[in-house]
Amino acid sequence: MNSTINFEDFVKVDLRVGTIIAVDDFPKARKPAYQLTIDFGALGVKKTSAQITTLYNKEALLNRQIVAVVNFPKKQIANFMSECLVLGAVNGKDVILLNPDQVVKNGSTVA
Repeated sequence: MNSTINFEDFVKVDLRVGTIIAVDDFPKARKPAYQLTIDFGALGVKKTSAQITTLYNKEALLNRQIVAVVNFPKKQIANFMSECLVLGAVNGKDVILLNPDQVVKNGSTVA
């Protein structure tokens, strides 16, 4: 379902680039997922979980830049508190992470 939003709604979404600095298994998640720790530069370090285990192993994720929404309220997932939402393109059961094609400063805005 596609519903139209206005530009003022879009600019409320704070999209930032961050670097994954730690990846842990998340055995208590309902679906296979990792717990990610992401450095957003001046915004600080945030944690989240991501169901990206079908295409990515932990080693491939470490030090990878990603795009995330950083201004959602915290959300509890099992015994874990998620502080941001990593973005990806959904292809069936797979999620392909969105990322800049060049390294940028952590915390850079996405417009």
